[in-house]
Amino acid sequence: MFERGFDLLGLKLEEKSEPFEGACSAVHPVLIESAVKFQSKASQELFPPAGPVKAQILGEYTDEKQEQAQRVKDFMNYQLTAQIPEYFDEMERSLFQLALVGSAFKKNYFDVGLNRIVSEFVPLDQFYVSYYATNLETVDSYTHLIHMSPVEMERCLIAEMYEGEDIGDPYAPELTDLTAKMDNIMGLSQGSNANDAQYVLLEQHVYLDLDGFEEDMSLPYIVTVEEQSQQVIGIRRNYNKDDPRKNKKTFFTHYKYVPGFGFYGLGLIHFLGNLTMTATSALR
Repeated sequence: MFERGFDLLGLKLEEKSEPFEGACSAVHPVLIESAVKFQSKASQELFPPAGPVKAQILGEYTDEKQEQAQRVKDFMNYQLTAQIPEYFDEMERSLFQLALVGSAFKKNYFDVGLNRIVSEFVPLDQFYVSYYATNLETVDSYTHLIHMSPVEMERCLIAEMYEGEDIGDPYAPELTDLTAKMDNIMGLSQGSNANDAQYVLLEQHVYLDLDGFEEDMSLPYIVTVEEQSQQVIGIRRNYNKDDPRKNKKTFFTHYKYVPGFGFYGLGLIHFLGNLTMTATSALR
């Protein structure tokens, strides 16, 4: 459905020969206009020039708390505007997909190699979750598919973020149908030279009962597997060591345009898809 919906954005330049040579190929802009308007207005509200963070004082109001709140606000705004340079661009990418398909995922974590917090947008076709999931906090497992360049992989191995000696050579991974459709619309093609080679990692957030570790029960871990070699290159505890309840830490945030019937939200393709097709037919 999303692949058909992307055709309704009118981004692809094409000449039609049906029903006759030179037939009109115009697409009514209601869908793309609505998505861009939402992205623009949301960006303006969520990311003002001074930064997106505001602090709220809970409990008794004192000068000490006010000064502390101001320090927290100033530091977090410094992080999001200066220390995390990709934050704004990744937010705008997520807002565009959010409006169109109804769901968008953001991942916030500390990158050992960069030695700073990273905030990145996770495309819908690179995040896999159980059919029975209702939200990320309660679901038992989900997987983030990561494309990593050889240079970045080398940096992660040196920083001891991963361990892997026989993970093989990077390669050109097979594109998902959704990514292939977007590339076709934008006129892009996957390169076959060595510069485009990637490692494909499956970062799985799961519960495991590991022998000899902690209590005799399933606890949250992050298991990273290199897809081609099927080698486990990392297993990490995904809870605070001093937490008596061993609650899972969640690095992903799921945004919904309009909450739908299940895990995913509803977007403009659901709401305006049929209307856009009808308007396009009338326009032509």
